[in-house]
Amino acid sequence: MNDDAKLALLPDGLHDDLPPAAGHEAATIERLVGCFARHGYERVKPPLVEFEESLLTGPGQSVSRHMFRLMDPITQRMMGVRADMTTQLARIAVTRLKGRPRPLRLCYSGQVLRVRGTQLRPERQFAQAGVELIGADALAADAEMVLLAAEALRGVGIDNLSIDLTVPLLVPTICEGLGFNGEAAEAARRALDRRDGGAVARIPEPAGGLFAALMGAAGPAGEALAKLAALDLPAAAGEAVTRLGDLVALLAQADPDLALTVDPAESRDFEYQTGVSFTLFARGVRGELGRGGRYDLATRETATGFTLYMDSVMRAVPAADAGRRLYLPAGIDRAVGAGLRADGWSTVQGFDEGGSQAARELGCTHIFDNGTVTALD
Repeated sequence: MNDDAKLALLPDGLHDDLPPAAGHEAATIERLVGCFARHGYERVKPPLVEFEESLLTGPGQSVSRHMFRLMDPITQRMMGVRADMTTQLARIAVTRLKGRPRPLRLCYSGQVLRVRGTQLRPERQFAQAGVELIGADALAADAEMVLLAAEALRGVGIDNLSIDLTVPLLVPTICEGLGFNGEAAEAARRALDRRDGGAVARIPEPAGGLFAALMGAAGPAGEALAKLAALDLPAAAGEAVTRLGDLVALLAQADPDLALTVDPAESRDFEYQTGVSFTLFARGVRGELGRGGRYDLATRETATGFTLYMDSVMRAVPAADAGRRLYLPAGIDRAVGAGLRADGWSTVQGFDEGGSQAARELGCTHIFDNGTVTALD
C-alpha cells in the first residue's frame, strides 16, 4: 500500500463526503430544518461531546451501548460522544429551557458517532435532523410528528413514503395483564421482535395464541386494526390499541395519500418510547429514513419527536442538480464577478489564459467571454 492509500484509509463505518455529495446533503438538511422552522420549531445546537452522565439520563440510557467514551483531561471526568441527539434535546428542555412555556418546539441537525454500525446501517458516523415537541400529551401532537416528518421528506423530493406505526409498550402491557413477568416476559418480547414463530408457539396458552395473533396482525393499517380489535386483550393493552386506531383515523383524515402500516409486536430499537411510535421508509431504499414516537423525560414530562437519518435520506432524495457554474477568465473586474453572483451564478475564477477547455475541466457549465455568458457544449 502506497503512502497516499494509507492516508486515505479510514476506520470501518467512516467515510469522506466529497463534492457534490457533501454540498447536496448540507442543502437537504437546511431544507428539512427550514420546513421544521415554518411549523414553529426553533433550532438548537448542542455540543458534540458532553459529560457521560448527561448523555445517559432519561432517554439516553437506551443508547449507552452505542456511545464512544473518553476522559476529559481538564476535569478528569468521563465524557461521551453523542450517539443520538434526542437525548441532548431532552437535557436542554429540562435544564436550560425549563422555564419556557409548553408545549416547547425544538429542532436540530448534527453529526452523531456510534461504536458500531448495523447490517442495514454500516455507517458509524452520520448526520441527524429532527424535532422534539415537549409538554403536549394530545393525540394531535402525535399526529403532528408523523405529518411533519412526511411533509419534510416530501419537500426534499421523497414521494414513495411508507410509515410503520407501533406501540412499543403493547407487548409488556399484555404480559403484565396475563401475569407474565421477568424472564418469561422478556423471552416473549424477544421472540416477537425476531418474528420467531416457533418460540411464540412454545409460550403456554392463552398467552401463546394471543401473541401469535398479535404477530399475524401486522400489515396495512386498516387490516391490522381490524385484527387487533378482534383480540381479547387486557384492558390497558386495549386502551393502547384504541389510541393507535384514533391516531390512524386522524392521519388518514389529514393526509389520505399517506401509506400507513401497523406492526403491533414491534419494540426493537424503541427502548425509551412510551407511546405510539413510528418508522419512516421509502420504497426501494436501504434502511429506515427515520424513527419517532412518544417518550418521557427524566422529569416525567411527556414528549414526542422524530429523528431523520441523513445517510438513508440521501439514498432516497433525487440526485443533486449540477447547478450553474460560470468560469471567469483571468483579468475580469471584481465588480463584474460580484454582479454575476448577485444574479445567481456560482463563479469560478481563472488565474491564467485558459479558455473553454479549462472551464470544462473545472466543472463549469458556462463561460464569461467578451462580456457575454455562453453555455459550454
